[in-house]
Amino acid sequence: MTALAPMKLNDPREFGHVGLLLGGESAERDVSLDGGAAIGRSFDRSAIAYSVFDGADGLFDAIRDGGIDRVFNLMHGPGGEDGAIQGALQLMKVPVTGTGVLGSALTMDKVRSKWIMQRLGLPTADFEILDVDDDVPEIGAQFGFPVFVKPSGLGSSIGVSKVKHSDKLEQAVELARQYSPQVLIEPAIEGGEYFAAVLGRTVLPLIRIETPREFYDYQAKYHSDQTTYHCPSGLDAETENRLQAVSLQVFDALHASGWGRVDFILDSHGNPCFLEVNTAPGMTDHSLVPQAADQAGVGFDELVWRILETSL
Repeated sequence: MTALAPMKLNDPREFGHVGLLLGGESAERDVSLDGGAAIGRSFDRSAIAYSVFDGADGLFDAIRDGGIDRVFNLMHGPGGEDGAIQGALQLMKVPVTGTGVLGSALTMDKVRSKWIMQRLGLPTADFEILDVDDDVPEIGAQFGFPVFVKPSGLGSSIGVSKVKHSDKLEQAVELARQYSPQVLIEPAIEGGEYFAAVLGRTVLPLIRIETPREFYDYQAKYHSDQTTYHCPSGLDAETENRLQAVSLQVFDALHASGWGRVDFILDSHGNPCFLEVNTAPGMTDHSLVPQAADQAGVGFDELVWRILETSL
């Protein structure tokens, strides 16, 4: 693991007045509100001046009034992670944490993310795109079962189903289409679920999760006390270093920057299969980035400070 760079600022006043952007209208609203509350408490402890904005409208008004110097973006999903808010703030000349317009748009689109990974030879599962008029059974039959059915543009595993039998496929597609007109179907890769948190140019210690549920779904991520988090991951140092390096390649390939999380499955032969990159991951008490940072000796307040520094 590459060591973290020294922090850039020592005086919270140098950040100016921060707009803490959270909530919004996506299906990930509740997760954003919970994480944003934790960040607000951290700002208080660090004496960082800030105002909270639930959605972008109030933030834009405050920017026009000259009251905001930079934005800490924790608005998940469409509008927050897809390049929309990043583009608007770029036009308004207000710096924002994390990934910019291009990387946000690419990482939010699972289909285009996988196209790029495939083109660059980065390991990811085969997949098919299901558009509105496509025949569902015909698409599903290409891989056999089980398969995963996912909306192409949402996080937190919302709208995702693991389908074991063909008679459940159309129901899963219908669920995914509630969140995205384009649906992705891919074979279920058997293996451990791993997560690589990225902070600056450092990949933090990997996390391996175990859940009694079918997969690491919304319930397992945010509500279940039966999800087990392993950090250290249990991998030997050489394997962990190799996987951290490839995770950073995936992060860079999708033009992500600042901070984020790379998710992958590790099969029984030690081969990774990359799923996606998250550019504004959760910051709740169940979230993975704070856990990985803590293992690296970075407490929650320092983590928030370092993320805020990505806007400099």
